[in-house]
Amino acid sequence: MQFMAKAKTTYVCTECGGTCPKWEGRCPHCGTWNTLQETHDAHATHRFAPLAGASPVRVLADIEAREQSRQPTGIAEFDRVLGGGLVTGAVVLIGGDPGIGKSTLLLQALVSLSRVTNVLYVTGEESAEQVALRAKRLDMETGNVKLLAEIRLETILATLSEQRPQVAVIDSIQTLYSGELNSAPGSVSQVRECAAQLTRLAKQAGITMIFIGHVTKDGSLAGPRVLEHIVDTVLYFEGDTHSSFRLIRAFKNRFGAVNELGVFAMTDRGLRGVNNPSAIFLSQHAEHVPGSCVMATQEGTRPLLVEIQALVDTAHVPNPRRLSVGLEGTRLAMLLAVLHRHAGVVTHDQDVFVNAVGGVKITEPAADLPVLLAIMSSLANRPLPPGLVVFGEIGLAGEIRPAPRGQERLREAAKLGFSIAMIPRANAPRQPIEGLEIWSVDRVDAAIERVREATR
Repeated sequence: MQFMAKAKTTYVCTECGGTCPKWEGRCPHCGTWNTLQETHDAHATHRFAPLAGASPVRVLADIEAREQSRQPTGIAEFDRVLGGGLVTGAVVLIGGDPGIGKSTLLLQALVSLSRVTNVLYVTGEESAEQVALRAKRLDMETGNVKLLAEIRLETILATLSEQRPQVAVIDSIQTLYSGELNSAPGSVSQVRECAAQLTRLAKQAGITMIFIGHVTKDGSLAGPRVLEHIVDTVLYFEGDTHSSFRLIRAFKNRFGAVNELGVFAMTDRGLRGVNNPSAIFLSQHAEHVPGSCVMATQEGTRPLLVEIQALVDTAHVPNPRRLSVGLEGTRLAMLLAVLHRHAGVVTHDQDVFVNAVGGVKITEPAADLPVLLAIMSSLANRPLPPGLVVFGEIGLAGEIRPAPRGQERLREAAKLGFSIAMIPRANAPRQPIEGLEIWSVDRVDAAIERVREATR
């Protein structure tokens, strides 16, 4: 009588990827609660191969640094986020909500790349007929794009080794499974193993690999957190599915700058890049309205003008509401406290709502001064001076701190026709900018008083 080997049960943390022999409420590796998931792994029958052959110890100063050659995708906004194009052997992970356009964008990129190189599209979520139907609906010429409808990892690895494409898209990493593991596709062990095997092949064979990843309900990438550490670049698709605009933001990039932003518009022919993204983040009011302030923000190497809107209304509940959309909600309470302490403006009996127009998410502290002025404008029911653009960080002592790349922000504002810029005193330009009047301020109370004088 023969007995089958019993699969080993382990518990894997979805945040850090650490393993435990038994379930615990708190992960002993990273300290997070309720993140351990049960997995059943069979013993591996092979040893992992190294990414490269063994090399002797070398002095860092003696190593010649060479710039990585890049392959443009033919989509300018996508290339901007990647840092100029795809790098040979790089592994890119792109995540986003269902239906936001991940597969459409990458299919467009492969169609463009297929004119100059060998590409392969591996689909595990759709059949080959569904992909062909989408390409036909978008009127794409897909003559040179190779397609593989498969979810078994071993088959995909064999096909990649045989075809040797320059660029391969895996749609999606959560649908793949390895026959050497007993767990189901999408489990922590399967996602981690499939990503590691594909990354190893990409480095050894010089294949640029792009993974499409699922996201959880809170917007983070599904699967173990180690997945983001394995890959070279992590991109997130942002935007409302009810809107025609989409944003791609780089959160990790070993071959380029992080926090780069690509702006797209969804059309009946797929995603198209937006050349002047500042236009979609500025509302076109017939006349100047209270509670609106234009901010000059910096996303990577690109300056953007975004409209910040605020609404201050009398609270009808004991605890006034503080709601922030597209901005950091924790900073809103801090700004209201600074406004009270250093400018004498009371808002403890008011509901305060703040919103960034266009669905963009602003995380930099240079949004502090625009948010504060928008709140003051709504509270006084008086619009800000026409043609005003603002940026600046506010400290707890009421000081206004400088923002990085202030000159680029000012030049972008002048190019779009703004005539006044309220900025931190440390960001004041040494040479005047044509058509732009500079208001340099260093305190919150001085900034509010300057606006009040201009609107009397």
